[in-house]
Amino acid sequence: MESSNGMKPSDSSPPLIPPVTLPTSRTLAREPGNSVRQLLCFVASLCIWFFLADAALSLLDDTLAVVASIHVVAGLRAIVNTFAVLIGLLVYLLLGVTPALPKRFLLPVTLFNPAVVLVSLLAWIYVPNRIQLFSWACSVVQVLLGLVLITFIRGGVRFGWQIIPEHFIAGRLFRWQNLASFCAINILLALPGVVGYMAFCGARAVDHFTEGFVALRPSGFIVQVRKYVRKDGKSILLVPMSHIGEPEFYHSLSKSFPTNSTILMEGVKDDKNLLTNRISYKRMATSLGLSQQQKEFKPSPVQIIPADIDVDEFAPSTIGFLNLVMLIHTRGLTAQNLLFLMQSSGSIEIEEQVFNDILRKRNRHLLQEIREHLSESDQLVVPWGAAHMPELAREIQKSGFHLESSRAYVAIRFGRGRQPKPSGTAR
Repeated sequence: MESSNGMKPSDSSPPLIPPVTLPTSRTLAREPGNSVRQLLCFVASLCIWFFLADAALSLLDDTLAVVASIHVVAGLRAIVNTFAVLIGLLVYLLLGVTPALPKRFLLPVTLFNPAVVLVSLLAWIYVPNRIQLFSWACSVVQVLLGLVLITFIRGGVRFGWQIIPEHFIAGRLFRWQNLASFCAINILLALPGVVGYMAFCGARAVDHFTEGFVALRPSGFIVQVRKYVRKDGKSILLVPMSHIGEPEFYHSLSKSFPTNSTILMEGVKDDKNLLTNRISYKRMATSLGLSQQQKEFKPSPVQIIPADIDVDEFAPSTIGFLNLVMLIHTRGLTAQNLLFLMQSSGSIEIEEQVFNDILRKRNRHLLQEIREHLSESDQLVVPWGAAHMPELAREIQKSGFHLESSRAYVAIRFGRGRQPKPSGTAR
């Protein structure tokens, strides 16, 4: 029997809908791009895990160092930190390649360690005695940052292997706009910013550790010659020297000294031939297109008095250090010399001994020479290394001298510009 419209009754039933098969995780994994997203999820989670492990070990190590002056986990900390930095660098590069990674969570992780290194430069300059406390504070900040990230990502302080959920790896896996922006930011902003910051820290370090006797400027290394006088008319001219420099620098200094002054000359003696390599800066000067002090610096006054000590007054560790340094200076940093350097790396006590011999012991001897020759001469000229100047200035001011004037010279200029004339400032 047919209906009025010519259709059979069975034809009036709705058509059957084919069953819908929901995709499983294995099916999704086989789809294009899903395996890449899972790999990105794994790498991002691994990066955060190493960041958290580094934070925990750093806090433990620094806390023990501050409280008990011990470093029980220093070795393990160094290993974990190395892996954290490497995986952080990888993730940072991936952020530039793919926009799918969540930058708001991964950028703080990847940039934290480089940022700490940069900030540490200023800490080493201004608070070297509190560097351990500074490191502890950085570890605390790292731990807190890790906990904040976990809270935002997982909705609370809940840990699991897969810290970054798969649904966080969303969007397109590659976009040219993302890569171009990443390259532009790093090349045009980040790299010049880091270089500028390093130059700033270098300038601040030179100025701070020499107490203004040497300054690092865009034009070059500037040294400041200072004249100190006493009420009885005696004067001392402190001249910070550089072992290598512009010939004009040495010529200008030589002509500036009063002809009736006494020059207390720097120069460690070696009467017993304890140094296996002669102290020479010829190789460095030649490679930089500069001149050696001993070749160009020839003061005109007749009364030049050697005022330095002999090598045999140094500790054996200091003599060994000098031999190694001059071996590298004269023959370059070859594979054999590098091996010697690694084998000769000493403890903190040895480093302190070297510093005490090369700087403090020689300063004490020079100050004694200054006191003796002040009774014979009204004008003393002290052309010594810039590192000696801060202590010498402090000690002679304690004995009644005060700063009368200063004069700046360009010891090493940057670029090929014309050598500036010495500038003077009266004080």
